[in-house]
Amino acid sequence: MSDFRVILEAAWIVRDVASAADAVGIAVSECGKRLHPSARFVDVDVLNSPCPHCGREITTATVAARTALVGLLLSMRVFDANSPGHAEKIALRVIGSALRDVPLSLFEIEEIDDEKERGSGCDVSHPEDAA
Repeated sequence: MSDFRVILEAAWIVRDVASAADAVGIAVSECGKRLHPSARFVDVDVLNSPCPHCGREITTATVAARTALVGLLLSMRVFDANSPGHAEKIALRVIGSALRDVPLSLFEIEEIDDEKERGSGCDVSHPEDAA
């Protein structure tokens, strides 16, 4: 059994917003509030993508008709998973149960080798017990 860091990509919709910067702040805040009671160990970050013209990293947020779509990265550690696929299923179940109406997909998964990393995070290797 291995420990993994699973990062999921989420598409967050923010309504009645004037700018992309405001949308990012609202998206991170709303996501954190919804994750707090049951999945407070999930880290929320803003997804950055390379600019197609200059190659610089830019925030992934688009505003049209005062409605924004913000890309978020949700990261958690999964302990004692049988495989990367098993760790992904656990993360999708834990995060998906807190964010039921938010589209999620796998962004990245990596095995955690360092024992120092094991000390932080939450052991959610058995999500049926966490429900």
